[in-house]
Amino acid sequence: MTAALSLPQREVWTVDDLSQLPPDLPYELVNGRLLLMSPTFIHQFVCTEIAFALRTNCPDGWAPVVDLSLDVNRYSEPRPDVVVMDTSHVDQHPPPVEDAVLAVEVVSKDSNVRDVYDKAGMYAAAGVRHYWVIDPLGDKISLAEHVLESKPHRRYAIARQTTEVFTTDEPYRIVVDLPALTARRDAFLARTKVEA
Repeated sequence: MTAALSLPQREVWTVDDLSQLPPDLPYELVNGRLLLMSPTFIHQFVCTEIAFALRTNCPDGWAPVVDLSLDVNRYSEPRPDVVVMDTSHVDQHPPPVEDAVLAVEVVSKDSNVRDVYDKAGMYAAAGVRHYWVIDPLGDKISLAEHVLESKPHRRYAIARQTTEVFTTDEPYRIVVDLPALTARRDAFLARTKVEA
């Protein structure tokens, strides 16, 4: 039997309030809202595969990591699903958002609006040049590539969206085989239907 989690009630959370949370509680703070996470198998599978794709060709001094909190401001400490980081501050927790080269969010049923709008606005305002939103919930897994527009706006423009093999040279050479990811996801789901 598990005990019910009792959190302090707050209209707006700050990073200072996070010390009151249990140390192993998976959370993120986005624009003063505390979000608790409970990812699914498919979500985590896609995150892992994206991290592997980002590892190939990753330049020295950068590294992809999963589930890492970033220091954005007093009201935001997001935890991108995958992030490519400049490794200048690996001894700092959380590292500064300025070290994020590429942030990736994988959509879940309850995070679509948050990933596409709230987090996009927060990452853009913080100056993260590249932002991807990957949606594993459709018939085919899709990737939307967002690129920071030139100053003074600090907002993203969607450079492209695809369900095909995604190839880019920004911020370095990356290839993501979305049809292969879709096929593996579908095989997992088909197996669960047969066993049910």
